[in-house]
This record gives sequence, C-alpha cells and structure tokens, in this order.
Amino acid sequence: MTALNAAVFGEVLLRLTAPGREALLQSGRLEAWFGGAEANVAAGLASLGHEARIITALPGNTIGQGCLGELRRNGLDTRHVLRGEGRMGLYFHTSGAMRRPAEIVYDRAHSAFCHTAPERWDWGRALDGVSWLHLSGITPALGAGPARAALDAASAARARGAQVSFDVNYRPMLWGGREGEAAQVLRTLAAHVTLLFASAGDLARMVEFEAGPDPDLSLAAGAKAAFAAFPDLAHIATTFRVSRGTLDQTLSARLISRDGVTDAGPELMDGIVERIGGGDAFAAGLIDGLARGGARETALADALTLMAVKHSMPGDQCKVRREDIAAWREGRDLKR
Repeated sequence: MTALNAAVFGEVLLRLTAPGREALLQSGRLEAWFGGAEANVAAGLASLGHEARIITALPGNTIGQGCLGELRRNGLDTRHVLRGEGRMGLYFHTSGAMRRPAEIVYDRAHSAFCHTAPERWDWGRALDGVSWLHLSGITPALGAGPARAALDAASAARARGAQVSFDVNYRPMLWGGREGEAAQVLRTLAAHVTLLFASAGDLARMVEFEAGPDPDLSLAAGAKAAFAAFPDLAHIATTFRVSRGTLDQTLSARLISRDGVTDAGPELMDGIVERIGGGDAFAAGLIDGLARGGARETALADALTLMAVKHSMPGDQCKVRREDIAAWREGRDLKR
C-alpha cells in the first residue's frame, strides 16, 4: 500500500471529563485528554500507516507544550504547529448512563488558534507534498479568521492537486450569533471538496432541494443538488445511528457517489464506552479506503467498523491498526 501524505487543519482542545459515569464535578475530579475533530482524524490515519501532518496553533505555555508532546506521541508531524498568544481551548465532558445523555460544555473563546491571523499560515510550506487535506465545519464556526484560513487551505490544496475532505459537523452553539453566515461559508468551502461528510440536514444548509418525510429520499435529493452545485465533489458519506439507550446502539453508513450508492452495516454495539471521536474514526477509515483505491464497499465497511471500535475506547482518538479491523469483524480480541 502506498501511504498517503495527509494533512489536517483545525483547533486542538484540552478535554476535561468527569471520571466514569459521574456527573460533572460530582466528586471534584476531572480527567484530562487532548483532542479535536481534525486531530482525531489525523491520529486515525497515522494508526492506519499514513503520514499525517497537523496544522494548528497552540498557546506558548506548558499546556500547549503538553499538547504538542501528545500529538507527537500519536505519530503526527507537528512541524507546522504555530505557537502564539491566547489560551488553550477547553471542553468539559460528562458520560451518559441509562436515560441520562452525555453532555459537552465548551469554553474555547480567545484561544491561540482563534487569535492566529489568516496571514500567518504559509500554505505553500504547510501543504508541501500533501496529497490529502481534511477540514471540518468546526473551524469556520470559530470566527471570520479561522473561516478565512480554512478556505485558503482548501483552495491551496486543490491548486496543488490534493484531494480535500470536509466534515460539515454543523454545531449551532459554536457559531455564536453567526448562524446566518453559516450557509454561505459552508457553501464556499464545499466548492473545493472532493469528499463530503454530511447528513441530509447538513446538505440543506448548503444547497436547495425539496426535503420530505422520507429520510432516504431527502438524502438522495440533497446529494443530487450538491453534485450539481459542486463540480469537484465525487462522494458524500453519512452515518446513521439507532439508539436503544446510551450504551446500546446500532450504526450503519452510506456512500453516495456520482455513479452509484454503497451501503454498510449494521454494526451492533452493546456496552458502549464513549461516542466522542466516532465520526472522526469513520472519516479516517473512509479516507484510507478511498485513497487506497479498493472497492467502495470495502472502504465503507472498514470505516464503519473503525467507528464502532472507537465506541469501545475512552478519549478522543481511535488508535486502531489495520489488522484490528478484521479481528473485530470476526469477533476476535484486538491485540495491543
């Protein structure tokens, strides 16, 4: 297999989690993890044997240095991590149990990443040799500066012949009063994308189509409109979740291409440890499969398996090797 030379661009956060199934600050203890959507995808690609570069900005303090060390331990190329003024963005996480859902509280305003001016990013150097760039809709939600930088990155990557994947990952709480700008910003980014991770609802924010009560028909209509609007777009991927409770759920996935539709699943999950990072594991797995040029059915099935495996792991990243995918499907233990 020829390894990808992949890059991701986005903010890395310090996550503070209530231990076990405790409510936030129930015991006054918190567990610390580093993560973020783009960093999670990069770590997943590195575990699958690819070169993975992270482009981000961290505060020039001890916390930023600790994060830099963790990124390196995950096998990431950190040569294009900027250090600057501002703080480390935080989020607080509480695991759910029974009918009590998981909860996330963000505290990321005025972070070093958000304070970095778009002009500071040297995309010629940062994307040198890169064949695949991954972005998410979280970055443009953080402000005009990050939105401009994400667009510059996507444009520069396509100009160099790289593939660009984009996980819309629309979170209204992050847009902070800028929700009215979201549609235009997301559309502008999607114009550079070759692989789009999006639900029917995400597509409705970017393109016009007639959505109905049937989710399959709505997704098909949204995909048709997106392919018409974005000439570079080759694939749209989405996942579906059926929940019977916090710890018992089923996953499936669909890949809509210009020349056909591929489905995968179901993946049955009983005794879920954590959902965070599942979508990022799916993204890493699908990028890996499509980049290797194998059958789409295999690429999608492997990506869904990685997403399921991530639900067995605490923390943000899915550090799963290629040989673990077959072991999981066959019901064998994953060797560490």
